[in-house]
Amino acid sequence: MFSKCISECPSMTETSPSGPTLEVVDLHAGYGKSRVLFGVHLRAMRGEVVALLGRNGAGKSTTLKAIMGLVPPTRGRVVLDGRDLVGLPPFRIARLGIGYVPQERRVFSDLSVLENLEVGRRSGGSGRTRWSVERVGDLFPALRDLGFRRGGDLSGGEQQMVTIGRTLMGNPEVLLLDEPSEGLAPVVVTAMTSQVRRLKAEGLTIVLSEQNLRFTMQVSDRAYILEKGYVRFEGSPHEILADQSLRQKFLTV
Repeated sequence: MFSKCISECPSMTETSPSGPTLEVVDLHAGYGKSRVLFGVHLRAMRGEVVALLGRNGAGKSTTLKAIMGLVPPTRGRVVLDGRDLVGLPPFRIARLGIGYVPQERRVFSDLSVLENLEVGRRSGGSGRTRWSVERVGDLFPALRDLGFRRGGDLSGGEQQMVTIGRTLMGNPEVLLLDEPSEGLAPVVVTAMTSQVRRLKAEGLTIVLSEQNLRFTMQVSDRAYILEKGYVRFEGSPHEILADQSLRQKFLTV
């Protein structure tokens, strides 16, 4: 159902990071009177994959939601290419170039795969339109024969592909992925690893929250560990892998 993406699609060539795309400074946020984040900071350079690690309840998902404006920050800054996003509604943040893939996936169950993708179609914050249904099919070949299947009839892995593809159809500069490997079969996680690498190779900035350290090791350049709303570590995934005491203190259950 998806046509093969050949000459009409931009090539996925390696792009070097240059300049900070996204910066989070002293971010505080929560739900009502319940505070969750306490001065979170992070930065993601263009073409970089940055991981947020931590146990359940550490504040990873809340950080992504606060960046997207879904949880209004009570203090701090979220800066995209020099522009502070705090106080803007989520639809404005999306139009400025941030795409958000929620943990719950949230496909439209009564719409077909093609209709789910078309819902997300729009020009990016820079006015560029790099993503199309054909390019999504090139990134996720498994979706090519599922164009008319209802979203509610898809497997978890297929729904994850549709949700990421729908977000890419908005042509973001920064992609926020909340627990992308959660609940997926190992073979699907392996495919997701390759797909995240391809997105990175063409210069897309990715911030993902994860508990799967192996997946994180394979796709990310840098990682932050959160615990109870605080950043406890910033460095490379290899440093985390080499430090057993760090993993035991902040990552093991």
